[in-house]
Amino acid sequence: MTEVPQHAFDDAAQILQCAISGDSAAVADTFDAVVDREGVVGAWDVAWCLAATMVGQLPGSGAWTLEFPGIDDAQYDKRWVARFVSAYVNADFPTGEALFGAAIADGQLPDCLLALAGSTVATLRRRAA
Repeated sequence: MTEVPQHAFDDAAQILQCAISGDSAAVADTFDAVVDREGVVGAWDVAWCLAATMVGQLPGSGAWTLEFPGIDDAQYDKRWVARFVSAYVNADFPTGEALFGAAIADGQLPDCLLALAGSTVATLRRRAA
């Protein structure tokens, strides 16, 4: 995987700002603009930035196991977010790419990206509290 371009960080910051203010339409519009400008690769870059923001600094290296109680019973977008974040934590790019491909094929990518933005904001709020 190549380094994520700066504009992906800028787009992720804009998405987070919209999500923090509760404007899900603006979040969706920003993701749409990214896809129009950069294609699915652009959406991937922004999603990777959001996962990085959610996770924060990882101590050390090695395989990580994340606990997501009840994940098998969760809605598609919530399962996708949990698995995508797990892929990020473990630098498992093939799994992240497979998740993206599956969400596209299932017509679920927009909902998954909105859920990722919402989960990132919720995590940031928990950390700040």
